[in-house]
Amino acid sequence: MFKTLSTILLLSLVQVCLAQNKFTALIKDADSKSPLPGATALLAGTGKGDKADHNGIVTITGIPNGRQIITCSYIGYQERADTFSFPLPSDTITIYLEHAGEEMEEIVISSTRSNRSIRDIPTRVEFIAGEELEEKGNMKPGDIRMMLNESTGIQTQQVSATSANSSIRIQGLDGRYTQLLKDGFPLYAGFSGGLGLLQTPPLDLKQVEVIKGAASTLYGGGAIAGLVNLVSKVPTEERDLRLLINGTSAGGLDLNGFYGQRFNKVGVTVFASRNSSNAYDPSSTGFTAIPKFERYVFNPKLFAYFNPKTQMSLGVNYITEDRTGGDILYIRGHGDSTHSYYEKNKSNRFSTQFSFNHDFSEGSSITVKNSINSFKRIISIPGYVFDGQQWSTYSEATYHRQRESMDWIGGINVYTDNFKEWPTDTLPKRNYHQSTLGAFVQNTWKASDWLQVETGLRSDYVIDYGLVLLPRISALFKISPEWSSRIGGGLGYKTPTIFTEETERIQYKSVLPINADVNKLERSYGANFDLNYKTSLLDDKMSFSINQLFFYTRINHPLLLSTVPGNLYRLENVEGFIDTKGWETNVKFGYGDFKLFIGYTFTDARLNDNGIIRENPLTARHRLNNVLMYEKEEKWKVGLEAYYYSRQSLTDGSTGKPYWICGFMAEKLWEKFSLFLNFENYLDTRQTRFDTIYTGTVTHPVFRDIYAPLDGFVVNGGLKLKL
Repeated sequence: MFKTLSTILLLSLVQVCLAQNKFTALIKDADSKSPLPGATALLAGTGKGDKADHNGIVTITGIPNGRQIITCSYIGYQERADTFSFPLPSDTITIYLEHAGEEMEEIVISSTRSNRSIRDIPTRVEFIAGEELEEKGNMKPGDIRMMLNESTGIQTQQVSATSANSSIRIQGLDGRYTQLLKDGFPLYAGFSGGLGLLQTPPLDLKQVEVIKGAASTLYGGGAIAGLVNLVSKVPTEERDLRLLINGTSAGGLDLNGFYGQRFNKVGVTVFASRNSSNAYDPSSTGFTAIPKFERYVFNPKLFAYFNPKTQMSLGVNYITEDRTGGDILYIRGHGDSTHSYYEKNKSNRFSTQFSFNHDFSEGSSITVKNSINSFKRIISIPGYVFDGQQWSTYSEATYHRQRESMDWIGGINVYTDNFKEWPTDTLPKRNYHQSTLGAFVQNTWKASDWLQVETGLRSDYVIDYGLVLLPRISALFKISPEWSSRIGGGLGYKTPTIFTEETERIQYKSVLPINADVNKLERSYGANFDLNYKTSLLDDKMSFSINQLFFYTRINHPLLLSTVPGNLYRLENVEGFIDTKGWETNVKFGYGDFKLFIGYTFTDARLNDNGIIRENPLTARHRLNNVLMYEKEEKWKVGLEAYYYSRQSLTDGSTGKPYWICGFMAEKLWEKFSLFLNFENYLDTRQTRFDTIYTGTVTHPVFRDIYAPLDGFVVNGGLKLKL
């Protein structure tokens, strides 16, 4: 009897031992098919699990027979739970994890024309979207200056002390070398670039895409330093109705509204705003740091979805604004023979945007686009009026053929720019008419899971200036799940006009016209290289990523303003070049509800003018961005910012002083509305506190370069509704 029981017990123990199974799996990225070292696998209901080795392999032992659930996870990826019946028929299982989470949100980029996810684009593109876009919009709901200025390598340069007009400078180059687009349309080129940053509220934007470096191959002349594409929201089946009310301690008021919705085969979006401010001067200079202005924006857009393969959109954009800066006493109605200086800007902007897209079978499509733009602006200062109007058009037809491993995009476009002025002096008119005929082709090739290459060639024929060929190439290297790298470069050009930062500062007064027989195209070439690393720390509790970018751009025969006899000015192509080189470092930490962003930009921009080398003015050699955010999902957002600018060379030969700007933002969220409060520049950093902004007299001021804020500490706050 004892022997029988012993035998039965022994056989039971053997059976239990034989029922202990082993699970081996290879965990990979679902897109790149690359292993994910550090991914974890857990057996449900037990403490058993394993962490993937450097080959992405996990092993769990001691698993009983029957149906068992194993959960695999990795930071930045969707968690995946699978049910297996043990014993398994094979030794090793391959498990693919999909990207997920806020940091890895699927962002489709349109600026590169290929409409690919940002992680699969060889061209380096930065973007601002989602909650980050809303947070930056809280700080300055009336325009997009703050949104762009807080990015590494980008500076919104104020070019007028009294009107507050600004331009976008990328990597130390003047604003005219940056192309500003709206949904891929060049609506802010030439004269219409004036006041463009000030007249673009962010509430109707879905995302902002930035390409730094040569991008003229993509959209033609003007994108030497890079391009900024403002992408509008599109209608969705769920109604999107948003209202924003914002007030500032400087006397500003913003009333913005957006509505979007799709009804079966028709969709509509409407954006409308009223933005205004009183004249504001926190200093003792007597000149406005913020001008008095009143602006109205109306932008309706209609979408037609004829069938799943064919759609059309038609939009209209209208902006009208009155803006007056200058002597604060004059603006408030207390002017006299001494306090009489002013700068008045009256502008009207009207544009249309038409787009038609049709998808053929087998991943082929055709797109036809057209825009017509009118921009009229009158600038008045004592004794002088500049009155001009620009009419411009842009037409484009592209064909896109997409395959699993290769995309082709080809197209033709026509751009016209017609400027006319009504002068009040005896100078020759600065009227001009420019036409550009272009053709381009672009190929994106997925050579392997770790290498994608993008090449392009554009040919532009610029009437009066000749043929321009613009090749470009970019490559994306997916070295491992943690490491990736991009390298790229190309050529660019800029057609000469009288509209530059230098001429804007003097309201175009006494500037002679451009002469196609004397002036020529500014030609450029540039390249950039970056390296990216992302990982998790502290058992996946902390996320960490770093991006290191190196850049170089050179512009030959740049167009610079020079004085000529008779107290006149002329824009001339100098015998020399501008080159800018440096690097950007971006570091991101995430821990629970906290996020920390640290950015550093080193820029060495120099001008070689006939062998005389000097620093390019208004370029901070060192710049530091620091942002700490605390966000409790759907409850609170709190942010602290600190920005440092080093000394800058000025156009009068002097050097500006370094400074810090600090800000604090908080937002309380409810289901349908939120309240926000922003303390901008609470250290009250102002150029008027440590430097002068003009020479001469109050009656006849000569304004110096503006390299630091003038408005100082300003509090703004308001209400956002989502209905």
